Order: sequence, then structure tokens, then C-alpha cells
Amino acid sequence: MLNPEFIVANDIPDAWFQALWRIVQKGKKFKIDDGSYAGQKRIELDYVTLQIKYPGTFPRLPKINPNFGIPEPASEEYLESYINYLLTDIVKEGEQYTYGQYLVPQINEIIWKYKNHGHRTNQCLATIGDAESIYLSDPPCLRLLDTRIQENKLHFFVYFRSWDCWGGLPVNLAGLEYVKEYMALEIGIDTGETIACSKGLHIYDHIEIIVKTYMGGTDGTKAN
Repeated sequence: MLNPEFIVANDIPDAWFQALWRIVQKGKKFKIDDGSYAGQKRIELDYVTLQIKYPGTFPRLPKINPNFGIPEPASEEYLESYINYLLTDIVKEGEQYTYGQYLVPQINEIIWKYKNHGHRTNQCLATIGDAESIYLSDPPCLRLLDTRIQENKLHFFVYFRSWDCWGGLPVNLAGLEYVKEYMALEIGIDTGETIACSKGLHIYDHIEIIVKTYMGGTDGTKAN
């Protein structure tokens, strides 16, 4: 039986911490048969929905007390490069694809639709990947970026087929928030919530002890 989880968070660091806590407490450990880190183990939730009420709040990346002796999951420099990855449609040599390759033309069309056809429509959805993506050695993790304008705010609904909670989630959500801000500015409205879903939110076995140390103890006791 699958056990879907629902998390309500104030901001991105809060969503990150709650998601890690939920994985430690309720995640299932299994060996990876194929894909990234094949042969290793990871701890994964069956399905999770994250409702982030104020994803634009700063800081957008989690900050870890230096006393823990644990490196922060992501840097501002990496976030900057990820934002460029989302908003640039150039595929460099050696890259199979980029998110921006798929997103940029669709984002422009979504902005145009909202500005010219009105705010109340269910057609403004962008997809990442295509029918050929299943044959890639590493298909896109982010697959869906849906939008809604309600109460004069742009809200995002995103889906990840597989999602690394420790290092991926904070950068992914912070990067998407910058995309949302860009779109909202072009449309002439404010930014709103982000609701993110995944059937593959996980931490890898080799950083389990790091996560549990950060949580407050090797038994996963919640940190103060």
C-alpha cells in the first residue's frame, strides 16, 4: 500500500527541513536497479506533496549552523548557474538536453497567453522532455511546470519524477521561484505559492548519517 505524504511549509528552507524529517521517519530504503547511482541504496517516500506558502521569502537556500560541521546543501553560486540553466535554451556540446531548451519557448507563450487572453485559463502548462526522453540515459527529473493566476498572483505547480531532497530540492525550488518572478513581472502581477509533487523524493544511502546528524541525532531525533 502506498503512503502519500502532505507537507505545508512557510518557505523553501522550511519545506526542505520538513521533507528531510519525513524521509527519515517514513521513507523506505531500497536498492536502485537502474538510473543514477544504480546498485546503491536510497531512502524514498512513496509520494509527497509540498505546499509552500511563501517561497519568495529570503533566504531561499537552507543555512546550516557551522557547529554541526556539515556543509550547506547548496551555494548561491550554484543557484545562479541553475537559474541560467532554466532560462537559457542553448544546449552545449556534451549535453543531452537542458531544462531551458524546453521551458524558454513555452514560458514565453504562457506569458503571452495570460497577457492577451486573460488570467483564468487552464491551458498555461509547460512540459519538460518529450517522447524520446525515455531513451536517454538520464531523463529529465523535472517534468511538469503548471501555472495558475488567482487573486492576482502567479502560482506554480511542479512535478519531479525523481528528486534528491538534500542537494536538489532547495536549488530546484529556489531556481523555479526566480522563473516565477520573471513571469509575474512580465505579466504584471505578484508571485504566489508553489505546490510541488514527486513519487521519488529521496536521500541517498551514503548521506543518511549526515541527514540524521543534522536532524539532531543518529536515531533521527528532530533537531532543536
